[in-house]
Amino acid sequence: MNIKPEKSAGLSYLDAGVDIDAGNKLVERIKPAVKSTHRSGVLTGLGGFGGLFQLDTGRYREPLLVSGTDGVGTKLLLARQLNSHDTIGIDLVAMCVNDILTCGAEPLFFLDYYATGKLKIDHAQAVIEGIAAGCRQAGCALIGGETAEMPGMYGQDEYDLAGFTVGVVDRPKLIDGSRIKAGHCVLGLQSSGPHSNGYSLIRKVLQQSGVDPRMPLDGSPNGQSLGAALLAPTRIYVETLLPLIEQYTLDGLAHITGGGISDNIIRVIPDGLGLEIDLSAWALPAVFRWLQDSGQIDESEMLRTFNCGIGMVILVSEESAHDICQALTSAGHAPYRLGRVVAHHESGPRVTYIRT
Repeated sequence: MNIKPEKSAGLSYLDAGVDIDAGNKLVERIKPAVKSTHRSGVLTGLGGFGGLFQLDTGRYREPLLVSGTDGVGTKLLLARQLNSHDTIGIDLVAMCVNDILTCGAEPLFFLDYYATGKLKIDHAQAVIEGIAAGCRQAGCALIGGETAEMPGMYGQDEYDLAGFTVGVVDRPKLIDGSRIKAGHCVLGLQSSGPHSNGYSLIRKVLQQSGVDPRMPLDGSPNGQSLGAALLAPTRIYVETLLPLIEQYTLDGLAHITGGGISDNIIRVIPDGLGLEIDLSAWALPAVFRWLQDSGQIDESEMLRTFNCGIGMVILVSEESAHDICQALTSAGHAPYRLGRVVAHHESGPRVTYIRT
């Protein structure tokens, strides 16, 4: 007589906090959003171990691949506080594609990394559909990503994001700042809000002020709430700037991110040159006025932390500035003339601010 031993109730991955079935359901849910980002060159769909993209080498004489990676910082905490998950993915794409755009690169494809303590399918779906929306705005394909459920690493309601993009620019069209000279014009394109930088300070101001972010924001269009203004998705400048790059000579582009206006434009300016920025060239938007007033933030700190209403800067020769401004205005993106490039000596700051 053979007696079979009783089967022990062993542990499973689900017991450890990881739900494989939920991950599979998420993949099925996001397939339509991912498919909506399809563009020429994409060779694979979701589900493989790697995303394949075929570069059209016939379009370029000397193709250069440009890569970028970023996250959205503690803006995620505010999105979670307000239970708003549908636009944070746009921020993720924007932070990556705007960076590589400064080299003159067209974004080709994008991958995301979504990490959480407990996979909540509805939240994850909203985030990834936002990523797909950002990819459509940027004209790039979402060709892959990773969803990681990591109990113990994150709390059950926590998630984090990272994004990765690859683009291409023909070497003759590469924008590297090397042609910038004293007298060049500094043009600014409007931001949609704080974009995805400075949110540790923003959350500190909210905490100290005790203000409900759902309150209407004074001076905002259409009675927008403070929370909506703070969560406004980062503007993607690809559609605006790629035609301009094709038609005109842009000598420098600066994405205004961490470090604000003071520290970002100077990154593309050659040694021996500085900037003179006219603060009267544009009006500080309502959300930044609220932050400055509520946090009693010094102007210098505002300019070094936030974009203050300027999300992308274009540096061009004075001779071409008029035509470029006209082209931008005709396309519905009227730029600000922020100032000029000046000679800089070893002593003194490289960025000076004036009011005219």
